[in-house]
Amino acid sequence: MINKFGTTFGLLIGVFSIFGAFFLEGGSFRILFILSALMIVFGGTFSAVIIGFGLDRFMRILTLMRLAYFPRSYNVKELIDIFVSLSIKARKEGLLSIEPDLRKLNHLFPRKMTKFVLDGTDADTLQILAQLEMRTMQERHYSNINIFTKMGGYAPTMGIIGTVMGLIMTLANAGTDPNALIKNIATAFIATLWGVLSANLFWLPVGDRLKRCHSEEKNMMELSLEAVLTLQSGEIPSIMKARLMGMLPQKEQQEKLTH
Repeated sequence: MINKFGTTFGLLIGVFSIFGAFFLEGGSFRILFILSALMIVFGGTFSAVIIGFGLDRFMRILTLMRLAYFPRSYNVKELIDIFVSLSIKARKEGLLSIEPDLRKLNHLFPRKMTKFVLDGTDADTLQILAQLEMRTMQERHYSNINIFTKMGGYAPTMGIIGTVMGLIMTLANAGTDPNALIKNIATAFIATLWGVLSANLFWLPVGDRLKRCHSEEKNMMELSLEAVLTLQSGEIPSIMKARLMGMLPQKEQQEKLTH
């Protein structure tokens, strides 16, 4: 299960380390947050996303970031225990006897697949339905992940654009007010800073976290499918448990066996 606080902790370390070092070296808050540089980098990045993916997808960015930092948890060990208990009851009282216990399954996919079994769906059809749902889920997830991957590419480019604009203004004002030249140079390099920083501290890590979330959900769905097929075939509970345990990492299998 993904540690919900690990991502937030990592972000805080990154922000503290980078900005802390900047301020320790004599940097000021006013220089770091130059509005024109922020507008170029973030405005340009967001506009590129809207152009490439559409406004409706852009509006979901905050929701996806919240999902990345506070993901759903999938306790597959508990799921195994629930399916084994359902198998025991089905062996004793018949398959239809487990219908009232479907509420124990906290996630929609295993509950839905088990309900298909109770409705008499054959194994081949069940696998087709499950694989279709998993494929659709993967396409949807990777489409969302691609937004942040692209933003990780757009942001540094926008930073370079800001740098070029700042240098152009510096050259255009050469020989005039030195304060204006210094401001233009600062804008140029701060734009690069924000472009690279936002890509590597915000956008790309969120994309990686969403990949991890996808992997967690996919594993839950694959284990659920295996459990439902085993339940449908009437395998004894110990065989079901062994098959499902075999889908866990070695360390988790060991922990499960010791309890």
